Amino acid sequence: MVSANRLELLQIADAVAREKLIDPGLVIEAMEDSLAKAARSRYGAEYDIRAEIDRKTGELRMSRAREVVEEVENHFTEIALSEARAMNPEAEPGDFIAEPLPTLEFGRIAAQTAKQVIVQKVREAERERQYDEFKDRVGTIINGVVKRVEYGNVIVDLGRGEGVIRRDQLIPREMYRNGDRIRAFIRDVRAETRGPQIFLSRTAPEFMSELFKMEVPEIYDGVIEVKAVARDPGSRAKIGVISHDSSIDPVGACVGMRGSRVQAVVSELSGEKIDIIPWSEDPATFIVNALQPAEVAKVVLDEDARRIEVVVPDEQLSLAIGRRGQNVRLASQLTGWDIDILTEEEESARRQAEFAERTNLFMETMNVDEFVAQLLVSEGFTTLEEVAYVEMDELLSIEGVDEETAEELQARARESLEELNQQALEKARELGVKDDLVEFEGLTPQMILALAQDGVLTLEDFATCADWELAGGWTVVDGKRQKDDGVLEPFDVSLEEAQAMVMRARLGLGWVTEEDLAAAEEGDAAEAEAEA
Repeated sequence: MVSANRLELLQIADAVAREKLIDPGLVIEAMEDSLAKAARSRYGAEYDIRAEIDRKTGELRMSRAREVVEEVENHFTEIALSEARAMNPEAEPGDFIAEPLPTLEFGRIAAQTAKQVIVQKVREAERERQYDEFKDRVGTIINGVVKRVEYGNVIVDLGRGEGVIRRDQLIPREMYRNGDRIRAFIRDVRAETRGPQIFLSRTAPEFMSELFKMEVPEIYDGVIEVKAVARDPGSRAKIGVISHDSSIDPVGACVGMRGSRVQAVVSELSGEKIDIIPWSEDPATFIVNALQPAEVAKVVLDEDARRIEVVVPDEQLSLAIGRRGQNVRLASQLTGWDIDILTEEEESARRQAEFAERTNLFMETMNVDEFVAQLLVSEGFTTLEEVAYVEMDELLSIEGVDEETAEELQARARESLEELNQQALEKARELGVKDDLVEFEGLTPQMILALAQDGVLTLEDFATCADWELAGGWTVVDGKRQKDDGVLEPFDVSLEEAQAMVMRARLGLGWVTEEDLAAAEEGDAAEAEAEA
């Protein structure tokens, strides 16, 4: 290599850099490292030998470097300060003294070693270049050519790199052969020792979003926005869109003239049927739209649980649910709400059952006849507490109820409540509840009994509870929302109320101070303001 024309080294470096699309300087550095390694095999591996190639002339200079130290411990790589100053009067500890070495003619083995180092360095630089190029393209669509298929996974030649579409990221029933052109979504790019791993997908919801962006200029320009996508790859999909320009219909723009735009996306997705849904900020409206083509008669939302009950006509039930539950499943994925579908007949039967249950409650606890009990239920009363402590005017507004009757109803409700509370306290004390919990402000006898049945017997036990253990809540496990039942959830205790009670219990026990309580309230207020 040394006997070659000096400029030839630079020409080789430039040619390799152009071929691999990397910096020529990296190739020259690889050559310097390889030459230094080959020289160490000649002079001895103990020496710190360095090679330097002039970037303009291609001249090779080799030297032996030794560090200047006060006391030499390794004479191969270190030099005493006195000896160093004889060579360079300005030498200081920590400096390096370089002694020129004669240029060597490398043998076959040394040349082979140098070649391996260059190849390894160039390969590393190429991998780094590939990673830098593709990491910024995550979330976009790329075109490639099928290179090979291994165990159902498709290896794709991307020109300057190689990607893989795993079997579960392919649309069902799609078949590819070597040389087929393919379009896919770049889902992830990871830097690994064997090189950058580029993971592609054709089933990701984002793939459909990007396809619509390519086909619909209004989406590309930001006039129409894709708010949500749900897919059953290869079968059916729903996409929620909204227009930021009132003069443009988002659904019509995505469908295109005679369906040309949506048909282009359908063709790319192997015939996947697409429902284009107008997005709405109102969850009920959006969910009704998402359940198209089924007609919805009524919806009931539970915002805390993010669950919605949808009532449809009897003949619309199968259409709303869809084949194997596909329609309601996609609508649930699109909206992020759990959807329960009932027919009008089922909903009517359930309402009648609830009406009968509440009627029996009032008949048994207040000792009133069926007519009066039904009258209370039909006016919206659901519990004894509501009857006992409601404003008198509300009872008097019921047709046929005079002041004397209203007072009698409240008296009976309060008497029944006192009796039930007394029974609850007796049962709680049998379970071992202590007085400090019974006397704690904010807990009713029924709540105390529920706590006792859950093993909470003292104020200390109560103070160790988390707010969600009392009020209930929702957690996300493996991407699915799961319900956590709370001990006091049947009594409509909110998370904020549960947290306040627990903090008061800790304050009473001396676990926290008023300052801690004030700081926690300020933090909660700031967090709520930030979320708003």
